[in-house]
Parts: sequence; C-alpha cells; structure tokens
Amino acid sequence: MILMEKIKILVVDDESRMRKLVKDFLVKHNFEVIEAEDGEQAVDIFFESKNIQLILLDVMMPKLDGWQVVKTIREYSKVPIIMLTAKGEENDELQGFDLGVDEYISKPFSPKILVARVEAILRRSNVVKHDSMDVGGIQINKAAHMVSVDGKTIDLSYKEFELLSYFIENQGIALSREKILNHVWNYDYFGDARTIDTHVKKLRSKLGEKGNYIKTVWGMGYKFEVDKQ
Repeated sequence: MILMEKIKILVVDDESRMRKLVKDFLVKHNFEVIEAEDGEQAVDIFFESKNIQLILLDVMMPKLDGWQVVKTIREYSKVPIIMLTAKGEENDELQGFDLGVDEYISKPFSPKILVARVEAILRRSNVVKHDSMDVGGIQINKAAHMVSVDGKTIDLSYKEFELLSYFIENQGIALSREKILNHVWNYDYFGDARTIDTHVKKLRSKLGEKGNYIKTVWGMGYKFEVDKQ
C-alpha cells in the first residue's frame, strides 16, 4: 500500500440525503467514498471495485436488504462492515453479529461519532497496515515498494511484491488460492489459480532459502510460516 493512497469506503443507503451526509464527512477526513443506493448495487460495486476496505451498510433497503448483502459478501471477504440501523432492537444486532457484522450504529447518529468508529475499526482490522515489516530476515518497505533478504535488495515484480506482502500480513494462516486471487488480483483477474502457483514459484526462487517460508497447503493453497530455529 502506497502511503498517499486513500482508504476506500462503500456507503450503502437508499436515502440519498443520508449518503450525502455520510460521504461529506468521510471525504472531509480524507477517505474515498463510493455510493450504492440498494443492496444489489452494493454487491455489484463491491465485487467490481478494487480495494474497498470498509462498508457502511443500511439494514432496510430495496432489492436486497442489509442482511442479504452481508451474507453474500461474507462468503468471499472479511472486509469490515458497519451496519446503520434505525432499529435499536437487540435481536437485530445479534443477527448482525452472527452474520459477521463488525459494528452497529443507530440512526440518528453524530457524523463525528461515525468517523471515530470508522477509524477505530480500520485500526482494529489492520486495514491501516505498517509501512515496513521485518519477518525472518525478509524486510519489506511498502512505501518504497522494496524488499531485501538479510539486508540484500531483491528485485520483485509488482504482483510478486503484493503477494509477498499479503503472505507476511497473514503469516501462520492457510490461504486458499481463491482468497489469494481475490486479495492480490483484486477480483479483476478472470484466469485460473495456476497464475498463483507460477508467481509463488518465482517468488520462492527469488527469496532463496527464505522461499521455504512459503509452505504449500495441499489441495488448498499456501501458508507463510517462519521456521522455528
């Protein structure tokens, strides 16, 4: 992630006045905002757009309600979701948390509170990630887009860099090929999973013996794990 890149938020509400209110406040705080006016449009935009990093989602909407949107997106993504609801009923909130909603804000709300909650969730979910990482002798400088192994700079392509960053940010977690494709190729790649295997092979080769940190999880995908000495 480049330092200057704005965090992209999808705001979903069938009331244009509400969308404008939320958008104006978020833009003022340097977020990029994409709008959707119903659930169907929200799902389409989410899967077409690159790098949506948080969703603000109304519950009551035409075509697809908020619950159905959450169910659909949660099958593919753990993007943070804040539900905006006019109902303060406990049952609704429990249903939302069961589906994977991260936070609830009841209408009417203070835009300042909304921005504070958005920033807190982004921090908590590590969307705002560290610009440099040092793991097992591999150093990544995300701002400069540079990688070195034991202090020696290595030359990676853009996708190899993104792939290595994604592995390191999720170290110890088994990642399916589909998940890797969705995150590193941002939903805009329509080939097959073999492209991942090709990139992993090149990446392992360039990392030398550190390439062994990228473990194959048979029948699933890959896992980045630093070997214990």
